Amino acid sequence: MKGFTKYFFQKLFWYLLAFFLALFLNFFLPRLIPGDPISVIVSKMMSGTVASETQERVYQSFMEEFGLDKPLPIQFFNYIGNVFRGDLGTSFSLYPLSVNEVLGNAIVWTIFLQFPAIIVGWILGNLLGAAAAYRKGVFDKTIFPVALFVNSIPYYALAIILLYFFGVYLGWFPIGGGYSRTLLPSWSWTFAIDVLHHYFLPFISIVLVTIGGQAIGMREMSIYELNTDYVTYSKMLGIKDKKIQSYVFKNAVLPQITGLAISLGTMVGGALITEIVFGYPGVGTWLFNGIRQLDYPMIQGSTLIIALMVLVANFILDMVYGLIDPRIKAAQTEEG
Repeated sequence: MKGFTKYFFQKLFWYLLAFFLALFLNFFLPRLIPGDPISVIVSKMMSGTVASETQERVYQSFMEEFGLDKPLPIQFFNYIGNVFRGDLGTSFSLYPLSVNEVLGNAIVWTIFLQFPAIIVGWILGNLLGAAAAYRKGVFDKTIFPVALFVNSIPYYALAIILLYFFGVYLGWFPIGGGYSRTLLPSWSWTFAIDVLHHYFLPFISIVLVTIGGQAIGMREMSIYELNTDYVTYSKMLGIKDKKIQSYVFKNAVLPQITGLAISLGTMVGGALITEIVFGYPGVGTWLFNGIRQLDYPMIQGSTLIIALMVLVANFILDMVYGLIDPRIKAAQTEEG
């Protein structure tokens, strides 16, 4: 375990370094966007008939409220302190709502959309990919080109196609939002059915692209495993094909499990464009709105959540690999 402890702290150091670099970029990059966010707020609140002195006083009061009147280094250290206190600040565009409150609700919608879509797409994609490799022939010649075609379509492109055809042209599904604006969130069947009605198109767009990528990966890994020596030897011993196929599937699915873990870790930022296309009330939509309205706290909060999820997912994956991968364990033993 001495080798693993050293491995753990080495990885922890680099991930903490990456986290602080993410915090640095998270603060400074939004401020490179041209424009003055406070001027946007003041212009929305006041018409041109208001005296310029009054507008200037309101402008200065908002600058003080959001801490933008201080020098940039002080703003940065205040931001770092607030992050470690769990305070993501007050939204410029939704004042006086806090970013914590807005993104706290948004992340639930994002996970509700993407977690089931990733799991369903992963399972169906792996089953189809394995079946294509085992059966070959017409089945493989059909599955592989279709999977390759679907996988080559970006999330947002497929989302736009589905939205236009099923939402605009046929009118079967709503064209945006997480639920109808005429309804208030409640624990009722009416609201649940309405949410599922809005949910279908963004869900299916993510599932289809996920199926394509997983099917291709599983097909290639299964073909590789089918051509290995242990499969040939098993056939010579007279072991049944179903038993061999189960061994092949277990070995071929290991890299796919790695991909699943990464997908689950990065799901908050995995299909942001899909949320934006459908106007789904997830993190992606609020990030897009924040960029449009120069809402620094909203941009910082959204990108911080995305970066944190990616780093945590990869760190956990590295730790699991450190425990189960014999090559990494051997390296730990040598170093220890």
